[in-house]
Amino acid sequence: MNNKNISVLIYEDKTFWRDGLKLLIGGTPGFECAGAFANCNEVVKDIHQLKPDVVLLDIEMPGINGIEAVEKIRKVYAELPLLMQTVFEENEKIFQSICAGANGYILKNTPPAEMLEAIKTVYNGGAPMSPAVAARVLQMFRNRNFNEQAVKEDYQLTEREKNILQQLVDGNTTKQIASIFNISVDTVRFHFKNIYQKLHVNTQAEAVAKTLKERIV
Repeated sequence: MNNKNISVLIYEDKTFWRDGLKLLIGGTPGFECAGAFANCNEVVKDIHQLKPDVVLLDIEMPGINGIEAVEKIRKVYAELPLLMQTVFEENEKIFQSICAGANGYILKNTPPAEMLEAIKTVYNGGAPMSPAVAARVLQMFRNRNFNEQAVKEDYQLTEREKNILQQLVDGNTTKQIASIFNISVDTVRFHFKNIYQKLHVNTQAEAVAKTLKERIV
């Protein structure tokens, strides 16, 4: 796996951003550009044909926007890493992206090296998020009027699953969690699968969002 280039499919309507991303990703060792499109109108078909490892989507595009595209993708490709990017830092857009099934969310002004690291992180099972975005997500959950007295649903998570979920909420990657608990990456992924089923979610980002919202751990 270490010798394999990470293939990235880009969706960005602005030509200068799209061309810049193509140059950055296509010109960096360890990465390759699977394709770059100005809209998401054929997103599922594109993915089927090009078979990318990661999809990088702008959140604001004409026609089908990034959030709608994520929803379409998730119906067919439940595990494909999806990384959102935007110039906006609006709480509701971030929340919608996470709930739709995006694995990470970064700002367009992210430095090139950090952009590539975010792509690598999401490819390896992590959930990258620009610091400014992460701060807004936490603030958003604090500000929402969640009923502290509401009866919490019992998701019947085991103690190990709760511990792994806590590590996920803390921002640790799959490899880091494996190291923390001295277990294999495959074992961590097995636990993730069980956690997703119990929480009725499909991605790490959704699991984190639901955990924060319902204070599961």
